[in-house]
Amino acid sequence: MIDRLQSLEDRYDKLSDMLCDPAVASDPKKLREYGKEQSDLEEVVTCYREYKEVAQGLADAKAMLEEKLDDEMRDLVKMEIDELSEREVELKDRLTVLMLPKDPLDDKNVIVEIRGAVGGDEAALFAGTLFKMYTAYAERQRWKTEVLDTSYTELGGFREIVFQITGKGAYSKLKFESGAHRVQRVPETETGGRIHTSTATVAVLPEVEEVEVEVHEKDLRIDTFCSSGPGGQSVNTTQSAVRITHMPSGLVVSCQDEKSQIKNKERAMKVLRSRLFEMEMQKQHDENAAARKSQVGTGDRSERIRTYNFPQSRVTDHRIGLTLHKLDYVLAGDMDEIINSLIAHGRAEALKANDEE
Repeated sequence: MIDRLQSLEDRYDKLSDMLCDPAVASDPKKLREYGKEQSDLEEVVTCYREYKEVAQGLADAKAMLEEKLDDEMRDLVKMEIDELSEREVELKDRLTVLMLPKDPLDDKNVIVEIRGAVGGDEAALFAGTLFKMYTAYAERQRWKTEVLDTSYTELGGFREIVFQITGKGAYSKLKFESGAHRVQRVPETETGGRIHTSTATVAVLPEVEEVEVEVHEKDLRIDTFCSSGPGGQSVNTTQSAVRITHMPSGLVVSCQDEKSQIKNKERAMKVLRSRLFEMEMQKQHDENAAARKSQVGTGDRSERIRTYNFPQSRVTDHRIGLTLHKLDYVLAGDMDEIINSLIAHGRAEALKANDEE
């Protein structure tokens, strides 16, 4: 592993020189390409450099013990050796994780679909709560969000909302959010004060380019209709809304939030490509047992992954047994503790699967 790490550091240094080359600086394509490659290497190279410093410091401290030292100095050196040894192990473990094969989708933007499931109006209202949570989290990450399609209920909840999140590492941080999210709270419509349990489903799809998923025009049926708002009210008298049916798979995608039929079609095609890509990924995962071991849960929308309990201000992720008593903060976008724990668990599972192969 050390030889591989050294070659990565050498490449990082070479990229630094190349980025200072005037010929590269005047070529936007090369500048982006080399800049991204160096950015991708930065975390592992920084960790490796600290590892080398710690290892050298540890060797120097052990050498000092061979010299004639007074008792006080010897105790100080031993203390330093203990601290450096502990840090060396931490950095080595970190490097082992960083050297795992990277998910090629991690840098993708995402398309998120949230649907009210079990619980009628309350489930639809909870879908709206989840939408606000994810958009608040995206804002904290300095990502951009854009609503692609919405379907409202009479009370203003969402039967379905589809939106895009654009930003570095969006898929790497949100890919474990797919599944059924359960809420336990007293609905606004409940007069007796009883706690109800409802669910909303979340699907996180990596955004894919046209070249990555081939969609033939002959396989599509495209219908247009008037868009509607909450309660089914017409918000646009022209037929700008678009519904695309992919006949081979049976997938149906509709978009109506733009006034332009062309823009709605572009958005619908973007969602369709991502759904087709997800179907292919799921097929591959089902055929590959090792891949399943590296996932936190199956990612299936029917799998209950998390519970949001309002009376107890509690949120529990059932896959990793994590419970936090700060529901308000989580719903306000403070999701780092949950997401980082899921990523760490996913990496641990990937290491386990790697060791078994």
